[in-house]
Amino acid sequence: MEVKKNMEAEITIPFQEEYEKLKLLISQGVFELVLPETDKGDIRLVYLMNDAVESFLIFRQAKLTGTYEPDFEGELRADLEKRGNQYILIVHQENSVFTVFFRDLDLETHLFNYGKTGHFWVKEYEYLRQLEYRIAILRDKREYLGKEFCTEEEEKLSYLAEFPPLNFCCYPAVSEKYIVPSYPKWKVSEKALNEMMKLAQEAGDHSLIRWLKVYSYVPGRVIARKIACMLHRTKHTELVDLIDRKLAQAAAVYQDRQFVTEKKEQHSFSTDGKEGGLQEEEATEQTKIRNIQERAEARKRELECSGKKVEMLKEEPFLYAKDSVEYKVHLMIWKTEGRNRKVDVETIN
Repeated sequence: MEVKKNMEAEITIPFQEEYEKLKLLISQGVFELVLPETDKGDIRLVYLMNDAVESFLIFRQAKLTGTYEPDFEGELRADLEKRGNQYILIVHQENSVFTVFFRDLDLETHLFNYGKTGHFWVKEYEYLRQLEYRIAILRDKREYLGKEFCTEEEEKLSYLAEFPPLNFCCYPAVSEKYIVPSYPKWKVSEKALNEMMKLAQEAGDHSLIRWLKVYSYVPGRVIARKIACMLHRTKHTELVDLIDRKLAQAAAVYQDRQFVTEKKEQHSFSTDGKEGGLQEEEATEQTKIRNIQERAEARKRELECSGKKVEMLKEEPFLYAKDSVEYKVHLMIWKTEGRNRKVDVETIN
């Protein structure tokens, strides 16, 4: 992405950090806009969206002209100019060109509790895949937003994304065709090894500690797979549960998504007619969510009364941008098969 010079003087950019984030998106070929309902107003550009973060770059007092293709996938090229007190971003999507006129660029970030989030896209040892997913989105938060958006505990846990026995190499949360590696495959970092060693020591898992020492000397695929197999053995339950608890505790400092309240604030600019329609839609949605929660709680009690251990996880849509996810509750029902610890999954939707 290039900054074009004004004919009179070189552009000075007061929003330098935001501009670097904008350049990152352009380099990745990502440009997903959330357009306002009117021709004038702020335009949001999706920066990072996952269960832990909903973050946007906001073009203030913006206007869009030209042809913007929301479903475009490919290489982007962009130039930034300044005319008077207005900035002009010209974006090329191959043969299509659109322009965003704006006065300022801000970063808007909302942090959420991701500690009891569940997505069951891949079968077998689903509880380990949930840990992989939460660690991965935590690492994305640290990488894209910076350490200042993480607690000290989150920062330490985020390095487990660089630990192949638990990351996408052995327990991917999504199918292979959707994996975008955030770290070189089968490579383990020193920080990841150190953090896992500390966790194993805290859990009193002496056999895993011995294998981690071997792994530090022979950090290859064979040892990684050996440790990955150990993680689903009943013998190592305490370590896996410790990681789960620490992630949940670290995430609990953030708010839960409250769909009705925050959506009303988000749409406070709407006209009377639209606001009435939105309130009716929100009431229907809230009733649906409450019904799912009540059914899930009832089913959880029923299973627990039969002597089963059950964990309840939720799957939620984004709050500040529309997506295709619908609210669901998943019940992980723990069981043992030989030396292996497994779960059955029931979904309430």
